[in-house]
This record gives sequence, C-alpha cells and structure tokens, in this order.
Amino acid sequence: MKLEAFLNPSSVAVIGASREEKKVGHRILRNLINSGFKGSIYPVNPNADMILGYKCYKSVSEIEEDIDLAVVSVPANAVLGVVEECGRKRVKGVVVISAGFSETGREGLMLEKQLVSKCREYGMRLQGPNCLGLINSRIGLNASFAPTSPIPGNISIVSQSGALGSAILNWAGFNSMGLASFISVGNEADLTISDFLDAFIEDENTRVVGVYMEGVKNGEYFLEVAKRLSRKKPLVILKSGTTEIGIRAASSHTGSLAGSDVAFSAACKKTGALRVETMKEFFDLLFAFQDQPLPKGRNVLVITNGGGPGVLAADACEKLGLNLPLLERDLIEGLRKQFPPHASLGNPLDVLGDADENRYKIALESAFKSNVVDSIILILTPQAMTPSEEVARVIAETSKMVEKPILASFMGFDNDSTPIRILRAGRIPNYDFPESAALVLRRMYDYYLASSKADEPIATVTGVDNEAVVRIKSMAEAEGRVSLSQEEAFQIASAYGIPVPKSVLARSVREACEIAESIGYPVAVKVASPDILHKTDMGCVILNINSCEEVGRAYELVVNRARTLMPQARVSGAIVQKMVPSGREVIIGAVRDPQFGPLMMFGLGGIYVNFLRDVSYRLAPLTLADAMEMITETKAYALLKGVRGEPPADFRSLVDVMIRISQFMRHFKDVVEMEINPLMVYEEGKGCMAVDIKMTLAKHRTEEKEK
Repeated sequence: MKLEAFLNPSSVAVIGASREEKKVGHRILRNLINSGFKGSIYPVNPNADMILGYKCYKSVSEIEEDIDLAVVSVPANAVLGVVEECGRKRVKGVVVISAGFSETGREGLMLEKQLVSKCREYGMRLQGPNCLGLINSRIGLNASFAPTSPIPGNISIVSQSGALGSAILNWAGFNSMGLASFISVGNEADLTISDFLDAFIEDENTRVVGVYMEGVKNGEYFLEVAKRLSRKKPLVILKSGTTEIGIRAASSHTGSLAGSDVAFSAACKKTGALRVETMKEFFDLLFAFQDQPLPKGRNVLVITNGGGPGVLAADACEKLGLNLPLLERDLIEGLRKQFPPHASLGNPLDVLGDADENRYKIALESAFKSNVVDSIILILTPQAMTPSEEVARVIAETSKMVEKPILASFMGFDNDSTPIRILRAGRIPNYDFPESAALVLRRMYDYYLASSKADEPIATVTGVDNEAVVRIKSMAEAEGRVSLSQEEAFQIASAYGIPVPKSVLARSVREACEIAESIGYPVAVKVASPDILHKTDMGCVILNINSCEEVGRAYELVVNRARTLMPQARVSGAIVQKMVPSGREVIIGAVRDPQFGPLMMFGLGGIYVNFLRDVSYRLAPLTLADAMEMITETKAYALLKGVRGEPPADFRSLVDVMIRISQFMRHFKDVVEMEINPLMVYEEGKGCMAVDIKMTLAKHRTEEKEK
C-alpha cells in the first residue's frame, strides 16, 4: 500500500500527548487507544510519566523501538525541533496537527517552508500542518482529535477542512455510514489530496472516495491520479470557492466567461470524477455507491403507493434524461392478475395506498425479471393501511436477488425510525424525496458511462508550421507586446491550417484602396491595433464596402475613432479584409488555466456570446469525442444541425478547427489566450472561415524580472 506509514502503521508516537482532557494531545491519544489500534502506542511528553495507562517518554529519541508514524501536537514554534528529533529517529511519516503555519500569514508560511525542508532532509513524508489527523477504521487507527470514531465501511473521505471533517465524521456516525479511511490534509505542505487519492486506487477496503476541497495543488498530477482512480472506483468531489477568480486575463470573451471554477468542472469531466454542488448531494451519492450496483442503462421503473410522489419522480427522471419504460406485456399481464383492478400498471407503477409488503414484493420481482428496467426507485408514503416495517424488510431481502440498483424514498419518516433502520441494515439507501433519488441514479449512470468508456486517443493534425508561429511570436516579444495584431493572429492561424479570409494591413488610404481592388469587393475595414481587442464595440469595424471611395472613408473613420477613444493605443493603420459569405456564427476559444493548462470553449458566436453564455468547456488536449460533446452540449448545436429546412453545418470542418486550436495551445505554452469569434460555419462540405481572431501571449520573463 502506498503511504503505508500513514494508512497502515505498526507503531504510532503521539508527541504532545497530555493528561489534560481538554488538550488536543489528550484527545488524539485517547482516540488512538479507544479505537482499538493493535500496534504500539507511545505517548511523548517531557512532563509526564504515565498518560491513560501508557508509559510516557520525554522525547521520541528515548523510544527504543522503530516508529512508523508520529502525530505532532505541540505549539507551532516547537514543531521544527520535534521534527528534527523524528528525523534522527528515522520516523517514516509525520502528521502535524499544530496550527500557526501558512494559514496565518507570511511568518507562518516561512515556518511551514522550513518544516517541509526539514522533513525532506530526513526523507520523511508530512501530512498537514494544521489538520485534524487521519483514521483507518479497518485497523482501529484513529490518529485524530475528532469527537467520534466512525464504524468500519468502504467509503474513504479526504477533507481539506478539519472543521468540516469533524462534521462529516459526526454526520456519518448519526447515519450509520461506514468509513474505511478519513484523511484531513490541512495545508498540504507536502502530502496533498492527490497523494492520498493515489493510495486509495489499490486499497481493497475502499469502494468509493469522497473529497472536500477548496483548491488543487499540482493540477497535472491531480488530473492523472483522479483519472486512474475514477477508472476503478467512483470519485465524488465537493469543491467550495466557486467564484470566478482563477483566470482573469479577461481580454477576450473566453477569458471573461472562464474561471477557476469552470476549469475545475472541466477537470472533473476529463477525469470521470463526479462533482457535486452541496453536502447533501455529496452524502446522497456516497450512500448509493457504497453498496448499490451501477445502473447499466438509463431506464428507471418507479414503484409507488401514492400518485403524487410517483409523478414527482417521473418528472425528475425525465428532466435528468432518464427513461421510464413500460414493463413487458407478459409482466404487466402477470401483475394485472395479482393487483386490484384500479392499480396503475404503467410507469410509475402505482401499487395503491393500501399496498402491503406482498404487493411491493411482486412489483419488485417483476422489475428484476424485466429486460428493459435498469434501476428502480421505490417510494413509500406513510398510510394507515401500509405496513412500512414489513415493506422495508421485503425490499432489503428481495434486493439481493439481482444486480440492479434500488433506491428507496420512504417519505415522511424520521431518520431513526424502524423502517429506515431496516433499510439501512439491508444496505438500501433512502432519500427523503424522490427527486433526490432520481438525481443520484443519473449521476450513477454518468459514472457508469465514464468508467466503461475506453480511452480515446488524443486527436492530432499534421502539416502545421510551428516554425512560422515561432517567428511571428518572436517579433511581438521583441517589441514587448503581449497582444498580437490581427494580421499576426491570422498568419498564425493559417500556419496551423485554420481557414482565414484574405486580409492585408494598410498604412494609408491609398494602400487601403489598392488592397481592396486587389482582393476584390466587398471588403471589411478594421482598425489595426494590438491594444484594441474588441473593435466592434468601439465602432472600429466597417463591413460590406464596395468601392474605393467607401474604403477611404472607412479607413479614416476607424483610425480616427480609435485615436480619439483610446489615445494611448498603438494604431498602425487598418486591416482590409475580404468579406466572407454569411454562415452560422460560433466561437472557439482557449485560455490557459494556471492549474490545469489550456481550457477550451465552444459556443454560439457573434456579439451576444457574453450575454447568452451558451458555451461549453473541456480541457485540452481534446479527443474527437470531446469536441463533438462540446458542440452537442450547447444550444448552438440545434442551429448547426439545421432548422426549418436548412442543411446541416459542416461538423467535420468545425471539429477540425477545434482540434487544431487544442494542439496549438498544448504546443505553445506561452500563449495564454486564443479566440476565434466569429467562426463562420457553412453547410456540409463547404468548410468554415475564421473571421476575427484574438491572441495573447504571456509576459516575457526577462521583462518581468526588469520590473
């Protein structure tokens, strides 16, 4: 097992153990003893001889035996000395419970860096500091100061918050949720969430992993580990801090619409992890995954003793993209013979308000026999004629007959009532409302699809001219520019095989007219300035020009308007561009997330992109399936398929452009933003055309150092 010293130690030293019950060191030692840890336990406190019946040592160096794990709970200013002693003792792992490090400010950050350096000097791994500790219930290890010890189970939880971790442990205990492991990572000075996720991949006691996090350290490592874990076990993530603060280059539509939260959601999609929005959804999913099999399809049978709750369940399923098929004819005929005449044998299957346990059993057995039912939502409302305890027992017993998930919704029952306890003992998750059960089934099916999907190769293109891109970028860098001119952006796009209209920079009215005559009317005239990115908003774009006189007036208008509205902007003239035929307008963009790399965006293009926000995201590099999924997730897909007799758009060319941008952003890591808006997409077989392109480079390092 990876991280053996933390997850399966044979000996634990509690440094800072205390005789005072209110001290953290006392709670850690007491938890370790009371949880039934079978390994050796060594309290360390220079001012005590015995604590809780265990011999106490003045320092860890006095312990003659080898120590796998040291749990440190001393004031922050004493931690370095303690860790030095642990290093000399050859302790394998250290859990620093103590606070007072990077979470407190600059001085604490410096102390934390010294702590990490000291651990690395001796080859020790560090969990924390500023953490709650860790638990492995399978071996009776509770090396934490949590107020409770969980019952053994198959769920492992990692939390970045110690306070929330305590609440999670309490809640799990109240609801009889069994845990395999609980890890509080604290400041993640050394060991991170990803390190523990990696350890859980091969942990035979862990069936599902839940994570609460506020941020990610080392995005590439997280992506790699989360993907490997999700291939074997469900990974459910609740992430807080969802405000848009991560990416703030905001010079393009892509930059302004994207953010750290968007990038994290894209990371979950890429890895197959299931992101949830609330603590309720977090626990709802963990409950289902811990015991229930995965649904192999989207067909759900709703069994209910009340019409209203059944309709609620049906509505929720339909909204979530789940199907409600009818049972096969022979099964319906069998039910008709055994049910009252007024029972509804559709879907929902209404067993009526006077249903007893036998009627529920018959309905369940029919669902199990059906070849069209993949999963079951079973609803019971408290009615005078319904023996809820007996029904719960029947469900628990009958569920063992077949590998189909059953989610119960016993509505209006207390969580500690006998029917709910019977369901819990039978490993049947119960949800207060049927809508919650429907959402859980949808997410379980999402996981089934993601985990069973074979890895598709990254899509690549050939024939690109990387050398030309380097030359163009170098010219901008030499001039100290981070924003490329439109002419430069068009040249780079052309070097990467992205179709662009003929366009040339004019530095005077005369040049503009000559260029227009050369490329042919109609043309567009756009101000040429690396400092003006949204030219249309400033009135610096004139379209559908059909004569030299119009070109001259347009040139003077856009140049003078730019110099008036943005006197500080560098204006080199105007771009004269061949007008292209109208098509369906989309936007394709990419912005470089500081954690996860290039974040691709696709959506409805033109001037309304920020207003409509009809966009989807994926992390690069893209597969062909990724690109098509991005398209189908937007309302733009309906337009591209064709409406009112329109022919479908050229999806092949559209996907090709997306793949080229994905490859470009992966190759040139100094490009922080690229956006094509609009990309005109024509009917099938006629390709597409990039009408406007924006591109931004990272600040040159030497320039940053000079500043």
